Amino acid sequence: MGTFRPGLEAASGWLTRDTVSRFGEYVEVVAERLGDRVRHWYTINEPASTSLQGYALGELAPGHTMLFAALPTVHHQLLAHGTAARILRDHGAEQVAPAVNHSLVLPETDAEADMAAAGALDLLFNRLFAEPLLVGAYPDLEPFGVEMPIRDGDMEVISTPCDAYGLNYYNPTTVRAVADGPLPFDMVATPGAATTGFGPLWPIRPDTLRDFLIDLSSRYGQALPPIVISENGASFPEPDACTAPIDDDARIAYLHDHLGAVAEAMTAGVRIEGYTVWSLLDNFEWAEGFTQRFGLVHVDMDTGTRTPKASYAWYRDLICAARA
Repeated sequence: MGTFRPGLEAASGWLTRDTVSRFGEYVEVVAERLGDRVRHWYTINEPASTSLQGYALGELAPGHTMLFAALPTVHHQLLAHGTAARILRDHGAEQVAPAVNHSLVLPETDAEADMAAAGALDLLFNRLFAEPLLVGAYPDLEPFGVEMPIRDGDMEVISTPCDAYGLNYYNPTTVRAVADGPLPFDMVATPGAATTGFGPLWPIRPDTLRDFLIDLSSRYGQALPPIVISENGASFPEPDACTAPIDDDARIAYLHDHLGAVAEAMTAGVRIEGYTVWSLLDNFEWAEGFTQRFGLVHVDMDTGTRTPKASYAWYRDLICAARA
């Protein structure tokens, strides 16, 4: 990933508490400028990706490979969320939420070792973020040799009540136990599942969204505010340029089935107040740049030309029918 470390990252980024203060200053400026018009806010997006992929595994910026030593970045990001939530409320926000990426973790087999591996990743990817936000405490991190840099009052700030819980969900994660390695698991392909353009580690299993929502609601009960699906979508291979709408039937099927999973979770009693497709437009996708296209609208990255795909018309008609 290179060694260039601009600005706050040069001063250790989310590894240091000072970044929380700088984030609060930024939020104050934004809220003062936009708070009279913007009423709904997400505070921080996909902290799991930043901590686990960015600082622990080096797959995303800033490209560190610190493994479990990266986990203090979780605390500082969550503290930044709570700090932002309080500032935004002071500026008249009507709805404040984090946007947390989660995944239902599946063991590759029913073997005890695979089940334990799945439990470990569930703790790191799901519980490590949800529990501080919702119940004001971290799960037991002693097996990972980590002590969070908690100061007096931190957990109260992190667990500042929010109006919604933003949930980014794309796919489940299947794991296999590893007996001798830096991590106790390997992520593997999900048996029998089709995949998106990202490949075998991005399986298409809408039922896991339903199951995750039901499990989240069961785990945290009344501590869990109404859920907003803040991101859900799929990337598939598409040309860089087009002259007519792309027939993206695979994306339509993905969205149809995941919306069905959300409806099933609601029928089971999960409080869900919103759903947002990722994304309206093809975008710059983390380390993948412009190579992964999630949009309902195709964007020619050379000319800026925007061409609605078949999924755009399908989703528009679905929304109109629901409002009729």
